[in-house]
Amino acid sequence: MLKEVRKKRAYEDIVLQIKALIETGKLKHGDQLPNENELSETFKVSRLTVREAILSLETVNLVERRQGNGTYVIATSEEAIIKPLATALYHEKDSIIDIFALRKILEPEIARLAAMNASQIKIAQLEEIIANQGKEISEGRMPVELDSRFHYTLATMSKNKVLGRLLVALMGILRKTRETYLQTEERKQKSLEGHQNILAAIKEGNGTAARQAMMQHIEEVENTLFKKKGGGEERARSSLKRVYTQ
Repeated sequence: MLKEVRKKRAYEDIVLQIKALIETGKLKHGDQLPNENELSETFKVSRLTVREAILSLETVNLVERRQGNGTYVIATSEEAIIKPLATALYHEKDSIIDIFALRKILEPEIARLAAMNASQIKIAQLEEIIANQGKEISEGRMPVELDSRFHYTLATMSKNKVLGRLLVALMGILRKTRETYLQTEERKQKSLEGHQNILAAIKEGNGTAARQAMMQHIEEVENTLFKKKGGGEERARSSLKRVYTQ
């Protein structure tokens, strides 16, 4: 399963081999990797090189070293593709506003494609998500997971795997932002109404309307987060930065 690697930048070959095994499901979530001595023997490299590779895999949250208990795979095959992408898309110095700009390019197109490719089964799934979202709001709960599920479902409806993977990466980056946004009943209700408008356009098979509804939905969230009265954009940025570094 694993094979000897080139000596030059050998740790990169180790990373690529292990990552490929996770992506193809040959190494699964929860599997334990061989210890450093065994990996060193398999790859014909030093333990230091093995350690460098494991650190690289750990940096992108594919594996986890557990003190006195070895190294374990913590990513699924899909996450093995998405997590490094998310890391590449976002760094601490980047502005969340820039991430939202990318979201405004990506998600309206996903909504348009979803409307063009909608099936009755997928529409029913969206209806169920929205119904459950409304129920959680009425019970005073924060529907973050349902919010994510709505957008993920649209991504699958787009039938474009690349757009879908990009969306998964973005939604992971913006999870804490969504938690920050959905703090008040008014915002929860606005989010629900945005989803309802998108669904209405999709049910009509109207790609243009779906695109417009998604753009409006994202801009409402963006305006609330970044253009607050009395604080300005810089205060909003600072607030979100604190959220992301906690």
